Amino acid sequence: MKPFSFTSRRSSVYGRNGIVSTSQHLATAAGIEILAKGGNAADAAVAAGAALNVTEPTSTGIGGDMFALYYSADSKRVTALN
Repeated sequence: MKPFSFTSRRSSVYGRNGIVSTSQHLATAAGIEILAKGGNAADAAVAAGAALNVTEPTSTGIGGDMFALYYSADSKRVTALN
């Protein structure tokens, strides 16, 4: 079977110890800081979401949406969050 091929103009990004991606660099920095201090992906997502609430309040904020799929390695289960 041939591997799936996807043509994109975007560069591939790889992270050995974690990765955070948002539309705002300060929110990304908040998530990376949490990971650097030993937090997990859920902790980093909450930090990035909180930072987006301040930096982009019209896009993500109190009363707005923040969707995430979280995979727990312990329970081997995917949970959808809003």
